[in-house]
Amino acid sequence: MFSIGEFSRITGLTIKALRFYHEQQVLVPSYIDDQTGYRYYSENKVETARIIGSLKSLGFSISEIANILRDFDDESDILEHLQRQKESSDRQCREFRDRSRAIQKIISNEEDAKMAMKQSGFDVQEKQLDSILIASIKMKGPYQDCGKGFAKIGKRYGRHICGKAFLLHHDDHFRENDATFEACFPIKSGAPKDSIDVRELPGGNCVSLLHQGPYDEIGRSYEKILTFAKERGLKIELPTREVYLKGPGMIFRGNPKKYLTEIQMMILESQE
Repeated sequence: MFSIGEFSRITGLTIKALRFYHEQQVLVPSYIDDQTGYRYYSENKVETARIIGSLKSLGFSISEIANILRDFDDESDILEHLQRQKESSDRQCREFRDRSRAIQKIISNEEDAKMAMKQSGFDVQEKQLDSILIASIKMKGPYQDCGKGFAKIGKRYGRHICGKAFLLHHDDHFRENDATFEACFPIKSGAPKDSIDVRELPGGNCVSLLHQGPYDEIGRSYEKILTFAKERGLKIELPTREVYLKGPGMIFRGNPKKYLTEIQMMILESQE
């Protein structure tokens, strides 16, 4: 048996701390002298005391330490539990590092996007669009599904296509998974076939803006063009158009920062 002083020296815990742990029933002495009240500790308490000291230094509360000691019978059980705790902490650290990197990427992307908008030489303009013959497939789903529509039209009307791919957006707001849109190509001639519609797309006055950059940053350009329209009292008519002047190829993705998309919003003519 070790006296409380000896046990204090062996474990690195102060006598005050040992008394406190006794009061909290975290580390109970092996024997207490009825006459003197002196506390004595057996050798099998040493490792437990050291574990308590280590956990306390790591910020574990007394109640947490008490729960660990209560739930596990011996030192090996405690060490296995601590190993699991360590593995859990390691996972959390990795998750926090990943989250930190993701947040930094968002910050960098936002800063780059703001700078690109400031440096962009593209301004909103009003212009006249001519009517054109188009082949189109009406689709419902996420916007990125449009590639399937473009591919189908390209396969069916390849040599008749005479312009850039574009989308007609029939919704007046962003929809994540159930958007209604048409994948379109201008064509020289052709007839409807295999769910592909062929029709004349009317022209008219529109507000137009070139967006340079990734598609997921196009919202900034929509803000710019809609602000322009509101300031001039222009009413926008659906569907709106996105013309893909420069984007990913069939094989190579290219540099998204150099993608070029023209947003066209038809102006609703006054009925007066």
